Amino acid sequence: MTTNAVTGRGPAGSRILLTAVILELTAATAVIHLNLGGTLFTLNGLGYAGLALAYAVAALAPIPIVQRFGWLPRIGLAGYTLVTIVAYLVIGPYFALGWITKGIEAAVVGLVVVDLLEGYGSPGGLVRSAVASVSGRRMQAQG
Repeated sequence: MTTNAVTGRGPAGSRILLTAVILELTAATAVIHLNLGGTLFTLNGLGYAGLALAYAVAALAPIPIVQRFGWLPRIGLAGYTLVTIVAYLVIGPYFALGWITKGIEAAVVGLVVVDLLEGYGSPGGLVRSAVASVSGRRMQAQG
């Protein structure tokens, strides 16, 4: 079985496909927001575009410092997306494309969670990795 070069877990091909789907869905919601017009939608679309770029770099760049903090853009994208969904539910405006976009965003959150679990094994593994990356400690290999 081929493993992911970044995390050492899971088949590399499935991780690449998962990353590609997450990036495609994130790009789709960015384009939708950018085409709606208005400052808030434009800023939201630019936020999605920036997070998609950060996610791609974190997933694909074989640079040690990038790999060390690879969890950050993933958590950032999931959190940003959740805030966008909640804001839509609270503020609106409610229309068909808005609901379609929320479906895309829910898929993004779900797939990012799958990616995090694939990469870190569990929420505890993610927390340990994040703490280790911030504190500068190296994690022990887990069997």
